[in-house]
Amino acid sequence: MAEYEVVVVGASAGALDALQRWLPLLPATFPSAIVIVVHLLPGHASMLAELLQKNCPLQVKEADDKEPLLAGTVYCAAPNYHLLIESDGHLNYSVDDPVRGSRPSIDVLFASAADALREKVIGVVLTGANDDGAKGLQKIVREGGRAFVQSPAEAHASAMPLAALEACPEATVVPLAQLAEVLEQVTQPAKNKHQIEKPV
Repeated sequence: MAEYEVVVVGASAGALDALQRWLPLLPATFPSAIVIVVHLLPGHASMLAELLQKNCPLQVKEADDKEPLLAGTVYCAAPNYHLLIESDGHLNYSVDDPVRGSRPSIDVLFASAADALREKVIGVVLTGANDDGAKGLQKIVREGGRAFVQSPAEAHASAMPLAALEACPEATVVPLAQLAEVLEQVTQPAKNKHQIEKPV
């Protein structure tokens, strides 16, 4: 079993471009599940999973309510629902009120993952124009997980990465082009961890 069971990812403004640049670089053997929340307009069907699947070596799908997390699968949140991870490793949708105007909310996903899987979670904050994800990333680290943030200098919208770093200064800043490689290294067995170099 992978040391990290899930990588939770949050993005907003500029998300599609960032995800289309990052996901194709992941290896087909990536050992963890990936769950993505992108701020989506309510009342409109999302084509996000289909768009991301085109060049991604992993299976990409819109998450179904109550389905189990599977390693090597990318799950995208549906519009107008919060997506959560339960303690039994299943996904769950909620129609609770929007959080700071967003449903799905990145913070809701991150916090639920931290509560459910604690040290087996990696949180990643990508481009975005608000502060959603900052508190959730802080909670992931507090529960023993790892945190990565896209370099604000290269992000389409730097507000979300900057807010994440302010709330979670322990997070590692990673250029998008290096994110797949860094995550692949981090999810390898512990014997290889000493070989990981911090990105510049």
